[in-house]
Amino acid sequence: MIFKIIVILILLMILASLGSGLVFLIRDGGRRSPRTVKALTVRIVLSIGLFVLLMLAYATGLISPHGL
Repeated sequence: MIFKIIVILILLMILASLGSGLVFLIRDGGRRSPRTVKALTVRIVLSIGLFVLLMLAYATGLISPHGL
């Protein structure tokens, strides 16, 4: 159960970072500013971290595939 909460929190942080990148892009008039790049870099790092977390959870048996 705690693993699901962690995954959901990371997904929410990814969405927040994506939203802040959009706000910075709009406020800066479409120019690529350092804060836009930083917000999108944080999103990429969080996405890669989530992917690694899911792979580790699968390798350790915390999550397992199931047929639908």
